[in-house]
Amino acid sequence: MAAASDTPDGGSTPHSQTLARGIRMLEILAEAEEPMSIAAVSAALGVHRSIAYRILRTLEDHGLVVRDAGGALQLGPRLAALARSVSRDLQAAALPTLTAVANELTMTAFLTVLDRHDVVTLVSVEPSHAHAVLVQRPGTRHPLASGAPGIAIQSVLSEAQWRDLGGEHPRAEAAEARVRGYATSHDEVIPGLASVAVPLTVAGQPVAAIAVVYVASEHDAVAIGARLRAAVSTIARDLD
Repeated sequence: MAAASDTPDGGSTPHSQTLARGIRMLEILAEAEEPMSIAAVSAALGVHRSIAYRILRTLEDHGLVVRDAGGALQLGPRLAALARSVSRDLQAAALPTLTAVANELTMTAFLTVLDRHDVVTLVSVEPSHAHAVLVQRPGTRHPLASGAPGIAIQSVLSEAQWRDLGGEHPRAEAAEARVRGYATSHDEVIPGLASVAVPLTVAGQPVAAIAVVYVASEHDAVAIGARLRAAVSTIARDLD
């Protein structure tokens, strides 16, 4: 049975289960580290393969999902075009600065925004002169409670925003990040990786953070945090 929700006129309207499953399929493919078979996607969705296939065909028709030569599924180019429209001004202002940060620190730099209980990557830039880099794909999401970008965003949320998040509660590290101006994490989102992030708040834009990710080592988090804080100032100034 479809769920119902209140509408402005006091009535209720059913949710579309098919649409919800299609959106969830896109999320599953975005979270996957490699293309997935239809069997794996249907299992992740918890539906029969025939249902997953019908959803897939619709998403393919709109260019949101494509299949490789072996028939495995991955996100399509149309989704990237749609994503560019999300917080367009913020993305445009952040891209040059993220590029400078990535090349200066020789680390992948990225912009994340708060999406309900998750943190989602909008823009990612890899350093141009590095032998090996870590990839942070746009569309990647992880819980607000995990990772440096999530902690950084937590550090600037108001009491009203926390109430809107329901059962979410700030981590102790969020208070520390508020004092020092940046957040750090190690082995949280991906084992073996570390991240440093700085919150970015601009009127009219979603709560955001810029971050870098790198193999956990002896990098100076304080110096990285200072560089990211300068980057945030540049982005905020360009958006004014």
